Amino acid sequence: MFARPLALFAAATFSLFAFFQPAVAAPDAAFEGHDYTLVKTAQPVATGKKIEVLEFFWYRCPHCFKLEPSLNTWLKTLPKDAQLRRIPAVFRDDWMPAAKIYYTLEQMGLLRLHDKVFDAYNIEKLNLDDPAVLGDWLVKQGVDRKKFEAIYGSFSTQSKAMQGGRLATTYAISGVPAFIVDGKYSTAQSMTQTEPRLFEVLDQLIVMARAERGGKKPVK
Repeated sequence: MFARPLALFAAATFSLFAFFQPAVAAPDAAFEGHDYTLVKTAQPVATGKKIEVLEFFWYRCPHCFKLEPSLNTWLKTLPKDAQLRRIPAVFRDDWMPAAKIYYTLEQMGLLRLHDKVFDAYNIEKLNLDDPAVLGDWLVKQGVDRKKFEAIYGSFSTQSKAMQGGRLATTYAISGVPAFIVDGKYSTAQSMTQTEPRLFEVLDQLIVMARAERGGKKPVK
């Protein structure tokens, strides 16, 4: 006979508890000129129907190294209609060796070593720009050293690295890490201030790009 009163009491208690729980606040809307900027001249993308997210980085950049774990976590939430493309920036001649390492690994299907290259430069303090040091490191990773060296020194790899450098110039990238969404929006942690906010902004820029692709006015 007490079942109904107890049930009503439990329901009321639950409702009261839920009422006083803090609501999960939605992220603040990305603000143009603060969280991101518009690319002066929008550029074509290389991802076809997928929304392109470019990450400009340098293996020897401590900020890029620090961001990498959070970036990898965020990538697990990336919508199916979006795709990340990593672009090694080349601002000076001494940035070229690291860029060539990335493109060589890409051509060999060995991008599983991407994070290990970051670790080698930033934790182990190895100078992989030195061919001898790089060669010894590759052997320890089980990589065919001669095959790697042939691709690393090829005209194709040199061209890819130079194209990446020119792309950074095209997008007026002045530092790394930096991101371009769908050839239209530019952002970086130096703008958003924190890693969590950077990924909130990237999520919103992807939504804006999707709306524009669908012919809809983006919600800002």
